[in-house]
Amino acid sequence: MKKTVEEWLIEYGESHQNPINKAIHWICVPLIMLSLIGLLSSIPYEGKIHLGEKTYLINVAMIFLFFASLYYFKLSKTLFVGMILISFLLIYGIEWLKSFEMPVWKSSLSIFIIAWIGQFIGHKIEGIKPSFFKDIQFLLIGPAWLLSFIYKKLNIPI
Repeated sequence: MKKTVEEWLIEYGESHQNPINKAIHWICVPLIMLSLIGLLSSIPYEGKIHLGEKTYLINVAMIFLFFASLYYFKLSKTLFVGMILISFLLIYGIEWLKSFEMPVWKSSLSIFIIAWIGQFIGHKIEGIKPSFFKDIQFLLIGPAWLLSFIYKKLNIPI
């Protein structure tokens, strides 16, 4: 049986009740997203898409974001719109990381490791294993779960 977006968010929230764990997630989930996109964008691949007379360069990070967006589209049209906006912010964030002396893959790997350590500390405090140990899809639900709080504050339906 296919779960609704509400069911996914409720189930994810069950292992995120402790306020410290929640706060850690507000910091670490966006950092993990940024670092993952940074790592994927560092893979030496550049494809091209020709649309009419225009040619667009794509990389592995963009391909990942495209498929992740399809997942969010199937889950919720409004979360999809928010995640598209977040995807643009992530791409901008990678451009910002490129302005530093350190290669993007190194800074992204450092951020990735530190943020995951934070996540595991949060779950140690919570006393419950991360949800993705139960179902790998929870790796994509985490960002949607955070976005759902923003939507609730703004009275945007999920």
